[in-house]
Amino acid sequence: MAANPLAAVLARVPDVTREVSADRSGALWRLAEDGRQLDANVVRLAAGSRVAGHVEPDLDVLLYVVEGTGRLDTAEGERTVGAGCLVWLPRGARRGMAAGPEGLAYLTVHRRRPGLSIGAASARTSAAAPVAEEPEGGEPACLLDRVCPECGRLAPDGSGVRFCGWCGSRLAAG
Repeated sequence: MAANPLAAVLARVPDVTREVSADRSGALWRLAEDGRQLDANVVRLAAGSRVAGHVEPDLDVLLYVVEGTGRLDTAEGERTVGAGCLVWLPRGARRGMAAGPEGLAYLTVHRRRPGLSIGAASARTSAAAPVAEEPEGGEPACLLDRVCPECGRLAPDGSGVRFCGWCGSRLAAG
């Protein structure tokens, strides 16, 4: 981080969502500044797309719906969300998202997760299993590990998906 960091306008979200085809799901924008303490992403789910229910065990996530409508699935039931909704997703809480007929775009913000690298074994792992260290970098939030690095489309939910169904590129998670 610079000795005297400067505040900056990084993007105009309406421009970000307008510049990308409405039928494209995945990350449209990511906070990528060096030395940051936060991760932020603008994500679009195309009409009818969804992020399967899951639990984020480590991070609280703040989600702001930028455009469209959809459904937030929680352990307590379904909640309708639309442009302007501000949602807190506490760590440990089950959550999933489903886009409505016009799709759904939202901004997520959470504490930055350190990147992963191979390091020495710790008390919680055996010597045969490397442990994740915490160097500079960032780990994708929720569904972002399924975003194709080449075409930006979202891979379907499910274990074992290693290649993008649209362009055939290897996914980072695979």
